[in-house]
Amino acid sequence: MAGILNAKIPEGPLEEKWSSHKETLRSVSPANRERMHVVVVGTGLAGASAAAALGEQGYRVNVFCMNDSPRRAHSVSAQGGINAAKNYRNDNDSVYRLFLDTIKGGDFRSRESNVYRLAQISNAIIDHCVALGVPFARDYAGYLDNRSFGGSLVSRTFYARGQTGQQLLLAACSSLNRQVARGTVTVHSRQQMMDLVVEDGRAKGIITRDMVTGKIDVYPAHAVVLATGGYANVYFLSTNALYSNASALVQCWKKGAFFANPGFAQIHPTCIPVQGEYQSKLTLMSESLRNDGRIWVPSKKEDALALREGKKKPSQIPEQDRDYYLERKYPAYGNLVPRDIASRVARERCEAGLGVSKTGRAVYLDFSLALSTQGRKTIEEKYGNLFQIYEKITGEDPWKEPMQIYPAMHYTMGGLWVDYNLMTTIDGLFAIGEANFSDHGANRLGASALMQGLADGFFILPYTLPDFLADKVDEPCPDPTSAVFIQARSEVQDRIDRLMNIKGHVPIDRFHRKLGKLMWDHAGIVRSADLLKEAMPLIDQLETSFREEAGIPGNSNTVNQELEKAIHLEDYFTLAKLMVTDALYRKESCGSHFRTESTTKDGETLRDDEHFQHVAAWQYDHKGGGPILHKEQLVFENIPVTERKYT
Repeated sequence: MAGILNAKIPEGPLEEKWSSHKETLRSVSPANRERMHVVVVGTGLAGASAAAALGEQGYRVNVFCMNDSPRRAHSVSAQGGINAAKNYRNDNDSVYRLFLDTIKGGDFRSRESNVYRLAQISNAIIDHCVALGVPFARDYAGYLDNRSFGGSLVSRTFYARGQTGQQLLLAACSSLNRQVARGTVTVHSRQQMMDLVVEDGRAKGIITRDMVTGKIDVYPAHAVVLATGGYANVYFLSTNALYSNASALVQCWKKGAFFANPGFAQIHPTCIPVQGEYQSKLTLMSESLRNDGRIWVPSKKEDALALREGKKKPSQIPEQDRDYYLERKYPAYGNLVPRDIASRVARERCEAGLGVSKTGRAVYLDFSLALSTQGRKTIEEKYGNLFQIYEKITGEDPWKEPMQIYPAMHYTMGGLWVDYNLMTTIDGLFAIGEANFSDHGANRLGASALMQGLADGFFILPYTLPDFLADKVDEPCPDPTSAVFIQARSEVQDRIDRLMNIKGHVPIDRFHRKLGKLMWDHAGIVRSADLLKEAMPLIDQLETSFREEAGIPGNSNTVNQELEKAIHLEDYFTLAKLMVTDALYRKESCGSHFRTESTTKDGETLRDDEHFQHVAAWQYDHKGGGPILHKEQLVFENIPVTERKYT
């Protein structure tokens, strides 16, 4: 079975694999490119950059987004920065150190060759973004500035105040719009991908639903690129945009694309805590705040109780009665330990009765020391918009009292399995950005998501996708009236009709909220065999209730957000069961996957390299027998596999 997964990793020294591989990749003549059609689904950093780059080369690109503009993709929400190994601070950073930090941050559960390529490309990304006009922060002399992020002992993160993702997406979309003006790229807004069309094991195009008119359309192509992001919204409450969903991933999985490491989901430690039962999403407070903010809880339970009851303010807790627990436990990295570690310890402190806020599910992020030493003007220049966001949402002034934060679901390292060329197990279907699994292992380091999205879209796919198309220049674009498209379109319509015919009265969000809490409680920060086994029948019961009791008002021939939610929720149920299956199978702790049965004496993750040093890639079983496991062994030839320590 493992032979099915051919990662196509090039031979040769690690530092030469990508450069030598590029020399072997075939190209398509410029005269032939305008006859080649490519579909790109998603307009975040990965999708927008890929569509722009392929359009620049001359391919006919159709790009799809669910929002009314590509600029509203979820990449716009990224705050803190983007990593690159330029060593501007002269603190001994290098491509190898970035590679090492990323592999270690992912707890040795990512593919060595892909991660090294990402580190190699990182510097070119910054140069390219500067050329596109991204207003990165600069120091007094005018040079690009850097700051630190979790899991690293160097300053390698380039940033644009607290809105780096927004500025990068504006640059990528400006490149995209240039190709739209040239006529090589067509943007289809308010369109949702409903299915992947596959014939003889090869992607032939997609089926979409117009979210305004309800019309079902077909879009044939020589190749399909999936750039739809991750699936953190399975948990309902996450830092992801409400339109972020897993439906395209699930449809591709059902059509033959293997799903790799679906149980690897990241919890971010610095988010605004849950405020009420009917909250629809959570808000991220950038990891960059941990450069100057110090995380603490009271060291006395009576102080924690007084804070929860509003009898004391945090500024009234004397310094000697505060527990700066990350600085205490991890002195080398302090508040900038990786996200999974910071999240688990915050949960542990709250479970010990030391949490603050009315719910007891929060810790403090305190800037009093930074304000006293650097001054408000300097802190405002670094994080001003983040302080404004916090004050608007909570009604509390973070300049006077510490921020309250708590871990929340944020990112998913799992995704469609791809080879070195970013192609899935379906010929002609490529997955880029957060939609694939390849670079982050069991835990992503902060500021690496933007790096991967732009690396895949601007610097990798434009070389590897033409290699796939090179021997297909004589093939016409697939016929949208052929039987395979007619059948796929009919199946999509049947699915919509089936959902509309559920005649219950319960809103979709009620089921989704219950699923999210179930997943958070059973497959969240902490997992165990008992909890995971308990989760599966509960998911089945909830899904049965959804199919019998859900109510979708209106009709499918116009804007219908409840129908959209039902489509997504149906796929979330499928994916939730796959995530639990994967988490139950992996009887080890690694990165964000923390099994209580597998811990060190210090309570840290305890890997089982003998049995689980591999990618778990799951194949959909159309016979109903449950997901089928395939393994890609992870071989580390250029880095020592050691215990992951940050003390």
